[in-house]
Amino acid sequence: MDRTTDIVIAGGGLNGPVLALALARLGLDVVMVDKQPAPARAAAAFDGRGYALSLASQRLLAALEVWPLVQEAQPLLDIKVSDGRAGQGAALPFAVHFDHAELEEGPMGYMVEDRFLYRALCAALERQGGITALHGEAVVGQQPGERGIEVALASGGRIRARLLVGCDGRQSGVARRAGIARHGWDYGQTALVCAIAHEAPHHGVAHQFFMPAGPLAILPLPGHRSSIVWSETHPMAEALSALDDAAYLQVLQPRFGDFLGRIRLAGQRFRYPLALSVARCFTGARVALVGDAAHGLHPLAGQGLNAGLCDVAALAQVVAQAIHRGEDFASAAVLARYGRWRQFDINLLVAATDACNSLFSNDSPILRLARGLGMGLVNAVPPMRRALMREAAGLVRRTPDLPDLTRPDPRLFQSRGPHPQP
Repeated sequence: MDRTTDIVIAGGGLNGPVLALALARLGLDVVMVDKQPAPARAAAAFDGRGYALSLASQRLLAALEVWPLVQEAQPLLDIKVSDGRAGQGAALPFAVHFDHAELEEGPMGYMVEDRFLYRALCAALERQGGITALHGEAVVGQQPGERGIEVALASGGRIRARLLVGCDGRQSGVARRAGIARHGWDYGQTALVCAIAHEAPHHGVAHQFFMPAGPLAILPLPGHRSSIVWSETHPMAEALSALDDAAYLQVLQPRFGDFLGRIRLAGQRFRYPLALSVARCFTGARVALVGDAAHGLHPLAGQGLNAGLCDVAALAQVVAQAIHRGEDFASAAVLARYGRWRQFDINLLVAATDACNSLFSNDSPILRLARGLGMGLVNAVPPMRRALMREAAGLVRRTPDLPDLTRPDPRLFQSRGPHPQP
């Protein structure tokens, strides 16, 4: 292959296809390069992997006509957050209950299985013109110039483009070749991820228990099933991973009590070491980073994919604004707008996530009392509780939801951070 296009996207997981759809709606020609072969992932059976999409993310997918193609989604109606210890359940009454009835917009978000979201994206890509998907291919080189960037493929082909976007994960080759360094640290925790089937209905309620070793999230899936994200220390997680399914459940069940009745595993078990990894700059010469290529976060707030989708919306909005101004949308000045916007918001999210994890992932009696009183206070003050609910749903900031990319709304640049006003 030897061709010319407007934008090359390296990575075809979730953020890559969403970005391709957003940019193609601007009339741009997009090539998406995906290491994985033709999407066998779309035909996968249930394996327990799912995502908690905020209401803002759901609106983005709806604007791109992806959401109607999602086969199943579980509305997140309530969220209950509490301190806890193994075998003791929630530390009531020192807990916070977020009820979606307090929001005018509806559910605070949705739980969607990985396979259903990926299938919907594949179907949307087939419908949308202006996108070429190269599966089983990889970007192995890049050479920026004054007017564009030349991208080398593993197959030996070359693509000339105006912009290269890295959606290729924490080990981003695009970022490495652009000389963009990363910083971060190991949290000393491993996330044990699985899905369970249970006797009692979950009623669309998500639970977050803060255990001394790390948070335990119980996220409702369609039917009598829930997704579990269980954080433990590295040594404990390794020992638990070595257990058979029956022994694994015997340890898991007391962690959150019996409010869902008897449980059994439904799908595979996964293990992910938890570490912070943030690029020092989200842009380079004719390069932009999106999603995990720009930032890898602790999962306790469930904001990993949501933050990536906000990157997608922000980059598409900056590009749209540049096109309407007659600017080179891949110039350093234009890309800097995207970088300043997203780095400010990501830094705030990292600070909040780190503080929360440090405050709750311990068994100090003093801190335990303080955080219990704090959660009880939040639960007792409706304005404070509703403000946190709107933050979790992605409704506090005027984040871009792409209502019409052909007519960019200047108000979409309004945020808490110092990114440029049009």
